[in-house]
Amino acid sequence: MEPNHEEKRNASLNRALLILSCVLLSIGTCGGPLIMRLYFIHGGNRVWLSSWLETGGWPIIFVPIALAYYHRRTTEGPSTKLFLMKLPLFIASAVIGLITGLDDYLYAYGVARLPVSTSALIIAAQLAFTALFAFLLVKQKFTSYSTNAVVLLTIGAAVLGLNTSADRPKGESDKEYIAGFLMTVAAAALYGFVLPLVELTYKKAKQTITFALVLEIQLVMCLFATIFCTVGMLINNDFKVIPREARNFELGEGTYYVVLVLSAIVWQTFFLGAIGIIFCASSLLSGIVIAVLLPITEILAVIFYHEKFQAEKGVALALSLWGFVSYFYGEIKYSKQRENEKKKEKEIEIEKKDTPETADVCQLDP
Repeated sequence: MEPNHEEKRNASLNRALLILSCVLLSIGTCGGPLIMRLYFIHGGNRVWLSSWLETGGWPIIFVPIALAYYHRRTTEGPSTKLFLMKLPLFIASAVIGLITGLDDYLYAYGVARLPVSTSALIIAAQLAFTALFAFLLVKQKFTSYSTNAVVLLTIGAAVLGLNTSADRPKGESDKEYIAGFLMTVAAAALYGFVLPLVELTYKKAKQTITFALVLEIQLVMCLFATIFCTVGMLINNDFKVIPREARNFELGEGTYYVVLVLSAIVWQTFFLGAIGIIFCASSLLSGIVIAVLLPITEILAVIFYHEKFQAEKGVALALSLWGFVSYFYGEIKYSKQRENEKKKEKEIEIEKKDTPETADVCQLDP
C-alpha cells in the first residue's frame, strides 16, 4: 500500500506543477510580446536591450531555488548543498543559454519590425520545428492525436499569416518588413531546436533531474543568454542611450522603466513555464501550449493595440482550440490505456508468484 500511496502523491505533485507551469507559460506567452511591442510602439528602438530583457530577470529564479533548498534542508539536515548542478550539466546549460541569447535577439528584431498579429508566423514555424527536433533528438513518440494537434495548430497559425501585410506598420519599407519576417522565422526555428535540446539535456544528465535542479539549469541558461545580449548592448552603446530614450518615451520617463522591469519579469515566467512543462511532460507539449495561446495573444493585441481582427484570426482560433482538445483527449485516452496495462502486468506478476506455491502443494500431496 505504501508504494501505491507514494506513486499517487508524486502523480498529484507532478500534475500540480504541470498546471502551475502552464499558467506561467500563459502569462509569458501572452504578456511578453505585448509588453515588448508596447516599448517599440511608443518610442523605444533598442533591439539588443529588448533581447536582454527576455532573460535579464534571471535573479528571480533565486527565490524558488532558495525555497527548494530550505525544503530539502528540513529532510536532509545541515549538510544539504545549496546547488546540485555538476560541471558537465553546467557546461551544457551554458551552451544552450548562448543559443537562447541569439534566439532572443532574432525574436526582438522581428517584434521591432512586425505587428503582434504576425507572431503567428513564429508560432507556426516553431511548433513544426519543435515536433521535428523532438523526433530527432529525444525520439518523441507521436500518436494520431498528437500528430493531429501539431497539424491543426500549425495550419491555424499559418492562416493568421495570410493577411499580415494589411497590418504592416506605417512608414516601414519593404526591406525592413522582409528583414523582420526572416528574423522571426529564424527565431522560430532556433527556439524549436532549443526546447527538445533542453529535454535531451535532462535525459543525458548523469545525475537525478529534480525540479530544484531544473531551476538551476534555467538559471544558468538565462545567465549566459543575458551575458550574450549584454555584449551586444555594449557594442551597440545601448547602456548610454537608455537615459535619453527614457526621457523621450511617449508614455513618460517613469513608465519607460516600469515597462522594462515588467518585460523582464513577464519573460521570466515564460521560460520558467516552458522548462516546467518539459520537466513534467515533454518539449512537444511545451510547444503545443505556446501554439494554443496564440489566439489569446491575437485577441489581446486587438483590444490593446487596435489591430484588425480579420476572419483568418477567427478560423485560427477554432483550429487552435480543436488541436488543443485533440492533444489532451489523446493524452487522457492513452494514460488510461497505460494504467490498464500496468494493472494487467501486476495481476500477471501476482499469478506468477502464486503458481510455484501451488505446484509445491501438489508435489507434497502424494
